[in-house]
Amino acid sequence: MRWKVNNVTRGKLLADRSERATSFMDRFMGLMGRRSLAFGEGMHIIPCNSIHTFFMRIPIDVAFLDRDGLIVKQIPAMPPWRLSSVYFKAHSVLELPAGTLAGSQTQEGDRLEFEPAEPQTP
Repeated sequence: MRWKVNNVTRGKLLADRSERATSFMDRFMGLMGRRSLAFGEGMHIIPCNSIHTFFMRIPIDVAFLDRDGLIVKQIPAMPPWRLSSVYFKAHSVLELPAGTLAGSQTQEGDRLEFEPAEPQTP
């Protein structure tokens, strides 16, 4: 299932084709090995309070969210081969294409909402 991610504080759509990783293996793999991440795509990792970008080929924007969807920390354009700190207030992480957070003026303290994306018809 794909998800729409809205920044309700700013009234901005951050992704309309976000994936959700909830199993151990999906959370472990995340975006590793992807050659690109198009605007509108993303990965929501639950539960998660720290990430790495080992084996990644692209920089990503990272938003750490609490249980209510509030951004408690964000890292713009996190490069490959890095490790984030542990953010104890975070319950999940949203990974987006680099530039998405700045382009939408998303800031720490903003609230994000997730809703199922409409199924695409052929």
